[in-house]
Amino acid sequence: MGTGKSTIGRMLASQLNKEFFDSDAEVERKTGVAISWIFEAEGEDGFRERESAVIDELTRRQGIVLATGGGTVKREINRSYLSSRGTVIYLYTPVEKQYQRTYKDKKRPLLQTQNPKEVLENLMKERDPLYRSVADFVVDTSELGVRAVVQRIVHLLQQKD
Repeated sequence: MGTGKSTIGRMLASQLNKEFFDSDAEVERKTGVAISWIFEAEGEDGFRERESAVIDELTRRQGIVLATGGGTVKREINRSYLSSRGTVIYLYTPVEKQYQRTYKDKKRPLLQTQNPKEVLENLMKERDPLYRSVADFVVDTSELGVRAVVQRIVHLLQQKD
């Protein structure tokens, strides 16, 4: 959370002349309700089921840039879809910077708690190894602006080809 996935993804897609998708936005579009409502009504497991279906569908497409939700990597099937069907860029941001970027955001269900920083720390412990296990590249977004991150990614992709 707070790494810039959607913002960077949109700009990267524009730079590469590709279509952009945000998996969270696609879940909301398909269900007609906000993710926070899905969490309330169906719990995290219900949301993750819907998310996996969207990830499967989107990773079958060619020539797109996909920004996934932060917890997408929790499911092995999602990690498989991502790593086998595309190039995965892990946008790493330390917890302190994530907290600075997200502490006022009321649209993040997992952070609606007494101690959101502790939640972020626990999420990092759980998810960082999973992100790294599927990432083709790791890009630290903590000190770079959006344009600089996009240029870094474009450079990495050019080197890969």
